[in-house]
Amino acid sequence: QKLVTMMATCLKALVWSSVFCFFIMSVWAMFMVEVVHPIISEPGLFDDCVQCQTAAGSVMNANLLLFKTVIAGDSWGLIAVPVIQAYPATAFIFIGSQVTLVFGVLNLIVAVVVDTFAEARQRDILNLAEELEYDFETCLRGIDAVASGVVWDLAVRN
Repeated sequence: QKLVTMMATCLKALVWSSVFCFFIMSVWAMFMVEVVHPIISEPGLFDDCVQCQTAAGSVMNANLLLFKTVIAGDSWGLIAVPVIQAYPATAFIFIGSQVTLVFGVLNLIVAVVVDTFAEARQRDILNLAEELEYDFETCLRGIDAVASGVVWDLAVRN
């Protein structure tokens, strides 16, 4: 139950962080469509790789390529490495997207989620303190009632 409560607390931060990550990835995808696609669509070097020719053909395809290679860390050798080897200037796009997305945006997302959990925990500690104070006051009232009963009982006996 506590895990579900904490997850619901940071859900807003996760959604906005994902939107921010997609926005940054789309900016790099636009660079990829404008710079990399014209280079790899020239006849010759990448004729045998159909995926290489279509991977940067649209912003959506470039986003999928960036998600696959940068976020998931899959298939760097399939498209990115051959393109960088054939055209070293494209390393700026591939490595730049890697650095900004992994070391920048994803670490920022982790920091935001951790901070959100810390704030939720702090609020939870304040709620716990209020509950303890209420329990303490209830116990004091109970002790006062018992003590009043003992004093009354002693007064009646005398």
